[in-house]
Parts: sequence; structure tokens; C-alpha cells
Amino acid sequence: MERLSTGVPALDRMLAGGIPRGFCVAVTGEPGTGKTILCIHFIAQGIAEGDRCIYVTTEESRESIMTQAEQFGFDFAGAIKDGKLVLVDALMGTEDQWTIKALTVEELVNKVIEAKKALGYGRARLVIDSLSAFWLDKPAMARRHSYFVKKVLAKWDFTIMATSQYA
Repeated sequence: MERLSTGVPALDRMLAGGIPRGFCVAVTGEPGTGKTILCIHFIAQGIAEGDRCIYVTTEESRESIMTQAEQFGFDFAGAIKDGKLVLVDALMGTEDQWTIKALTVEELVNKVIEAKKALGYGRARLVIDSLSAFWLDKPAMARRHSYFVKKVLAKWDFTIMATSQYA
């Protein structure tokens, strides 16, 4: 089974080489435990390996994600310019092609598919940081929304890392 590196060698060793291709992995924890940093490494590794990469941010601005990536020596701005990365903003701040206009799971899936088509076909990595934002007002729907995202995106050759916050 093909495995995708997380970008963190020690974690890859614990995972027998990384995350199995096509899997959806949940990264959960309290605020400040490094979930976003792990996601940034996962995407940076994908860019280095030539994967199509999509990063959906629901709790931080695009600028914040790019600044954090730069602190680790990753050039997300260059990857965006080179067509290797799409950074989708679900904060609904600046509106452009890669802004989610309504914080719904359906809008998320549609925007991710649009981004994948723009990047081209082939192996892809998707980060959703964080899925929690999609069910803040209805936590009982968390399992249903997660299943819907996995099911719909399965045919698009994504390996998914999704964060979820608890306090």
C-alpha cells in the first residue's frame, strides 16, 4: 500500500511510512497543540513530491497560514503562483475565486472539487483545518458531515488530513 509522508520523519516512522493513500486522517486536540503545524508540513511535503495540494482554512486567514509556513522555510506563496497549491479561505474575509461563500459542507466539497480541477488530475492532498467550523451550531451532525466529505471526495484521489478542535 502506497503511503504519503506527513512531512515529519519521526511521525512517518511511527506510521510505517506515512498515511495510506486515499485515507482520511483526523487530527484532534486542544487549541495550540500543533494541529495546523502538522497540516502545513503535510502540504509542504506534498508540494515537494509533486502532489496537487489544497488547504482549506476555516479558523485562520490565508496570510496566517502562509506566514506560519514561511517560519518553517516553506514557500506556499510560490507554490500558489506555480499552480501547485490552492489555499481556500472559509473565514469569508476577502472574496475571490477561492473563498467559500457559505460555511456549509456542500459548499466546501464543491470548492474543493473546483480547486482539484484547476490543479489537474493525479495524486492529491487535502487539508481541512478545521472541520469543527462546519458543525459548531449542530454538533450532532459531525459524523454525518465527515462521512459525506469522505464519500464525495473519495473518487478524486485525495489523501485527507482534517483537524478538529476540542476544549
